[in-house]
Amino acid sequence: MAFAVVAQYQCAPADADTVRGALRTMRELVRSEPANLAYEAHEVVDQPGAFVLYERYTDRAGFEAHKETEHFAELIRATVFPLLKERTITFAETL
Repeated sequence: MAFAVVAQYQCAPADADTVRGALRTMRELVRSEPANLAYEAHEVVDQPGAFVLYERYTDRAGFEAHKETEHFAELIRATVFPLLKERTITFAETL
């Protein structure tokens, strides 16, 4: 059963370039993870600093392994998270 993650990020418009760059780099690195099935990052139209991520993994263990990667630590924990004013995460499993 696939495991999906939908994340919504909101940062200050002045920080959007940094977040956008980190998410673009992250996209390329995550897609090479063995358990990753999809990783899409979107910028919300007409809402500066708002981003939506959609991720799919073979299972929850694959997602947990993703969170332990060096690129997650560097690009998300150290770069993106400190810039966020708001973050919501939804976890879902395939029906």
